[in-house]
Amino acid sequence: MNVTKNLTKVAPEQAGLDAGKLEWITEHINKNYIEPGKIAGCQVYVNRHGHTGYFRSFGMKDAERAAPMTDDTIFRLYSMTKPVVSVALMQLFEKGYFQLNDPVHRFIPSWKNHEVWVSGSGADMVTRPPRSPMTMKHILSHTGGITYGGDRNEVDKAYREHGVTRQNGQTLTSFLDSLAKVPLRFDPGEQWLYSLSTDVCGGLVEIISGQKLDDYLAEHIFQPLDMIDTGFYVAKDSHERFAANYTRRKDKTLQLLDDPLTSAYLEPNTFLSGGGGLVGTMADYAKFTEMLRCGGAYGGKHIIGSRTLRLMRQNHLKGNSDLTDLSIGSFSETAYEGIGFGLGFAVTMGQREAASVSTQDFYWGGAASTIFWVDPIEDMSVIFMTQIMPSTSFNFRGQLKNIIYGAITD
Repeated sequence: MNVTKNLTKVAPEQAGLDAGKLEWITEHINKNYIEPGKIAGCQVYVNRHGHTGYFRSFGMKDAERAAPMTDDTIFRLYSMTKPVVSVALMQLFEKGYFQLNDPVHRFIPSWKNHEVWVSGSGADMVTRPPRSPMTMKHILSHTGGITYGGDRNEVDKAYREHGVTRQNGQTLTSFLDSLAKVPLRFDPGEQWLYSLSTDVCGGLVEIISGQKLDDYLAEHIFQPLDMIDTGFYVAKDSHERFAANYTRRKDKTLQLLDDPLTSAYLEPNTFLSGGGGLVGTMADYAKFTEMLRCGGAYGGKHIIGSRTLRLMRQNHLKGNSDLTDLSIGSFSETAYEGIGFGLGFAVTMGQREAASVSTQDFYWGGAASTIFWVDPIEDMSVIFMTQIMPSTSFNFRGQLKNIIYGAITD
């Protein structure tokens, strides 16, 4: 199926969905978000059995200039970059370059001396060797002891002291070198913490493949899937399609956070963030999720093996625990109860525990409230695109799930 050509060819009956009930999405988005000005605009895409059951663009991509949301609008994907880069690293796994239990320091020798924080800070910090080395599985599942470096704890203070950043001017090489100088927050495999781990995965792709991350993704994922608008910056001839990014003031009105006319995303950045650097369109990301829904292949192009993908979407947390048992820290792109984490995706483990109408779906989201999920049981993928930060502003995922699963007819 060509998603670009068929994105707007909506066939809910072929998708086993009730067209009338799906229109509740339209009413819900317009009434609760567009008309009251809670968001500037958005897009919703539902695919089931390879048919587009619903696709709609709402509101404006740029409220400052009253520019309407168009089907080819370009969005900041932020952490929806993570599943893409995780698939890229697992492609190299399929080529035999590493095993999941291999230590990360096999590829980043400076990490061999990583220690775990015990107490104190600065010159008085007490550390000890980890009980076991950080493995490739740990780095793919955010269980390696790395953090995001933004909290007030002593480990994150060390991140700031040693200049662990993803800013322009940094490279993946200098980033990995700086991470070698900071302690781990916990013993690898023992807990889960949303972190810079997928940026490390991007660095590992470069080290193992010998290609720059952007070149590798273009050759092995974007070009085979015909994801023509996805990359680490917006191409010059596409600037007018780039959406504005917003946050909310204390009075709940929209405040422009990143102007599409002056955004840093208009030019290449020296740091290729595997954890959050991509921009792209709904049509492009739909090709990626279709590949996932179809078990790793799309349009005759084999991206990842079906068995490898099945391994990726299993829960890899210690003891098959959910995130309520092992998570530390307060931020993530998911709820915790009944949710596990695989190799690049969150995974629903328990329908009742997660209070979810879906089961066994795997998913993630981005900082600007973009979301997707793939449900192998229902043979369905859903994508929601908007640009409002933070991603905790509204529970778009839960609301859309209730409506979409209520519309299933077969």
